[in-house]
Amino acid sequence: MPTRDAPERQEAGVSATWEGVATAPFGRDLELAVIEGNAIHKLVFPCRRIPGGWVKAETAERILVQPTHWRVWIR
Repeated sequence: MPTRDAPERQEAGVSATWEGVATAPFGRDLELAVIEGNAIHKLVFPCRRIPGGWVKAETAERILVQPTHWRVWIR
């Protein structure tokens, strides 16, 4: 579900809206964010959802965050 306090970005052919983390797909490079109040904390590297958590897309190293939102990673 889109959030209204997350910023929009314009990329051709890609949704710019943040989605709730419960809907994050597996096996895709994603941009993650933790949104607290009006502050958005974005991770600066692509991540992938795996059963039981999240990993860095490039290294498969587990990351210890509890993201609240995601969107497709744009290279």
